[in-house]
Formats: sequence, structure tokens, C-alpha cells
Amino acid sequence: MGNSSIDTDFLVIGGGIAGLIFAIKAAETGTVTVLTKAASDEANTAYAQGGIASVWSVDDTFESHIEDTLRAGAGLCDRAAVEAIVRDGPEAVRDLIALGANFTRIEGGGEDEYDLGREGGHSHRRVLHAQDLTGREIMRALGEAARGRANLRVLENHVAVDLLIERGANGEAAQCWGAYALDKASRSVQKIVARTTLLATGGAGKVYLYTTNPDIASGDGVAIAYRAGAPIANMEFYQFHPTCLYHPAAKSFLISEALRGEGAILRLPDGAPFMKHYHPDAELAPRDIVARAIDSEMKRLGLDCVYLDISHRDPAYIRTRFPNIYQRCLGYGFDLTAAPIPVVPAAHYMCGGVMTDLSARTPIARLYAAGEVAMTGLHGANRLASNSLLEAAVMGRRAFADARARLAHDEGAPPAFPEWDPGAAIQSEQRVLITQSWDEIRRLMWNYVGIVRSDRRLERALRRIQMLREEIHSYYWDHLLDSDLIELRNLAIVAELVVRCAMARKESRGLHYTIDYPDRDDAHWLRNTVLRRDN
Repeated sequence: MGNSSIDTDFLVIGGGIAGLIFAIKAAETGTVTVLTKAASDEANTAYAQGGIASVWSVDDTFESHIEDTLRAGAGLCDRAAVEAIVRDGPEAVRDLIALGANFTRIEGGGEDEYDLGREGGHSHRRVLHAQDLTGREIMRALGEAARGRANLRVLENHVAVDLLIERGANGEAAQCWGAYALDKASRSVQKIVARTTLLATGGAGKVYLYTTNPDIASGDGVAIAYRAGAPIANMEFYQFHPTCLYHPAAKSFLISEALRGEGAILRLPDGAPFMKHYHPDAELAPRDIVARAIDSEMKRLGLDCVYLDISHRDPAYIRTRFPNIYQRCLGYGFDLTAAPIPVVPAAHYMCGGVMTDLSARTPIARLYAAGEVAMTGLHGANRLASNSLLEAAVMGRRAFADARARLAHDEGAPPAFPEWDPGAAIQSEQRVLITQSWDEIRRLMWNYVGIVRSDRRLERALRRIQMLREEIHSYYWDHLLDSDLIELRNLAIVAELVVRCAMARKESRGLHYTIDYPDRDDAHWLRNTVLRRDN
């Protein structure tokens, strides 16, 4: 059999900020194919309200941003990663501006004078934003830039199934040559052969019952990389956003941390503030502390929610600074300017993921990962607010720089990968098996592997998830693929990885809190929790 022909120089799986920055730059060097699971503007990036953290003001310093990040990361950040990503921040932001992103400026200010927000854990105002729709604005700009690149094609409604992996011989590293992908419209699986593949699939919030993430955030990149043999790390550190609107129709609509940065106060139903009891920075404490405080008060008093109050600020300012949040809340019957709004925590951001170096390389040759799917060491045990878009922008650029350099000397050829063979698989006629398993995973993750954990809860969760994985595995190979089945398979793997990482860490640190080991243990646990498929 001959070699597989190259379909594209660069394959990008995911269409958020990391993937599109990489793709736009790569289109100047070769052909690029971007796979997106839904419409091209539907990505976790689009839901980022707060902004992108970067040293911008003359009053701010790299050292300050680095120290804030290290402090939030609870001793587990990789200092080299923090320093590199923070120092690359301003250039990455200028790249976004050059590509057309319009961040909110200071009225009457100069060309480089932007309205900088401050969020929890930051010692300075350094968050560039586009009012409270920063992610949408970045996606608009990147989408327009991508459409203007002749070498770049976007395949919407395509779901990656598995990577094309050439196993290494004689101790050589495995190589990735692209992926199999499901075309949701035709329900056919295509083989896409590529010289370079970037995983930029975002997070896995749908593994939890309540999440701020869009429906597409099912942890595909982590599961795909894990099946291919890449190491996965620190999945126990799942960040719960403290403040999501509590309303049955709101689907956990995120209330940006920027509100607390501008003076919003968390209150109990009787109006009493409570954050001072938990941290000297009160509402500006790191997210894990705020989320745990809310969870504690809700459990202590049997509450369905707590309340966030910014009504003491000028109404005109609130409407101008947070127009989207103001209008969305109004649509649910809550007026930010007049009264407190009900909020609860929800799963928000995955601090662990596919292990990479600072060029976004995984141990599998030709395979990169950037953005939320990756674990660079920046976030440690808890992400500092608005460092996520920063990391995605910086690492998308770094991944391209490394891939371009490697591609210039690339004389390798892929082996002959077979076309997708469905075998004797049949059409599924019992969708309830998928929906039931999906619902069961999300509920048990919320109840047993949420903000507060215990050995007993984790053991129970693992037993049930492993049983579900066996059921899903059997169902997966017996039936023709669709996106729901692919996502369910991935979701079950991610759920097990979160549980296994949580069980391995015998301490409480950052986002991982267990009642059986309530203290931080620097003597034994200043290290990452790493899982590989053969573990």
C-alpha cells in the first residue's frame, strides 16, 4: 500500500481564539483546514465576558502580573510558563488589535489608551475588554480575518472522531498525521491527512450538570489526545465560576467577575454580606475561594442561591459598562440597577488538560494543543481571571511559530491510513440510551465531583463512570456514528480522568477541595497529577 496523500498542511480542530490565531498565521505558510463542531462563531471564546489580561498600563509591571498568577495558582504554576506567557501578552493583544478587535477605549484618550478592568486576584487594572462581550468581539474580528485568507477553509459542523497516529518504532515518538472527522450533514466520516495538527477544542464544562459553557464543550480534545497516548494532567482542577444567574430559563448565564471588580457585593437573602468572613479581599478573592464560600453558605442555610448586588453604583454606569449583562438580566425580570440578582456557582474552566511545552507541542510529534484544552502550567491549581484568553492568544502564536519552523524542514510522509470503515454498525434507534447516560454522568459529576469532594464520593463516582464507559464503548462500536455518540464517548473519558486525578491528589489545593484531606500539603503534592492511557 502507498502513502496517504496530504490533504492539508495544517489541520486545526476547534475554532476559538487559539485555533483561529494559529490558522490565520498558518494560512500565510500553507494550506489550512479548520474543523468546527457547530457554526464557526460558536466557541468557548465567544462566551468570555470579562476580557483578556495583559500588562498595558505604565503603572503595571510584568512582575506584578506574574506574582498575581502564581498566587492564584496555589503553588502549582510552572514559573517559566507564567513568565513566558505574561511577557508575550502585550504583543499577542496587539496582534488581536491588528486583526480588527475593538477593545473599549478611554473616552477622549489616545490610540493606545484602553479602559482597563480589574478582576479578582489582580493587583492592577489590566483587563482589556470590549464592554462585557469581549469574546464575541474577538471572534468577530478573527472570523472576518479568517474569511479573508485564500488558503484557509473552515469545515463547519464537523466533529473530530480520532487522530491518525503512526506509532513510533525503535523508541521513536508516535506521530500525528491528521484525524478522522464526522460530517454532521452527510453523517459520513472523512479522513483528513495533515502535516501538522492543532487541538484547540476548548473545555469540558458539559461534564457537569450546571455550566457556563456552550453545549459543544464536551472535552473532545482531551479525550482524543488521551486515546492517542498523550499525557493528561491536573484534571482535578476544574474551576467553578462563582456567579451565574439563577433562573430556570437562563441556562447558567454567566455574570462576569468584572461586576465584582467594579464593586458588586455578594449578599445572603437578608442582605447581609458574607465574603469578609472567608477572605480579606472579600469579593475580589480568587474564584475558588468565592465559589466555595457561596457553596458553604448555600449548604449552611439550605439556600437555592445567594445574591449579587451592584445597585449602589450609578445606573447609567452599569448600563454602559455591562450592557449585555444588563439586558440579559432584564429579559429574565432582574434589573441590575435596582436590586440584587440571584446567583449560583457553575462549572466554568478546565485548568488541566493535554500536557504541552511552551511551544504548544505534545509528546506526540506533529500534534500541538493550545487554549483551554492544553495544560501549559500557567494556571496551576486555579486560573487567575482573564488569563485564559491571554494563554490562548499567546500559545496559538507560539504553536504556529514552532510548526512553521518544523514544516520548513519536513520531508516526512504519512503511512497509508485506511478510510473509515463502519463495519457492521447499524443506525441507532434507541436515543434514550444516549440521553440517559449523558444525564447520569453530568449529575453524578455535579453531586460527587463538584466544588467539595470526599474519598467516598469519588470512589462511588469512579465505579459508576467505569460501568457507563463499558456500556458506551459497546454501544459506540455497534452503531453508526453521530455527534451525540461521539460527544458521549468523550464526555465519559473526561469524567473518569477528572475523578482519577481527584482521587490521586491526597490534599486540598486551589480548585480541588476534599473533606478527607482539607489541608494543603507542599511536602508531598507540589507536583502535577499526570495520567496516560497505560496508567
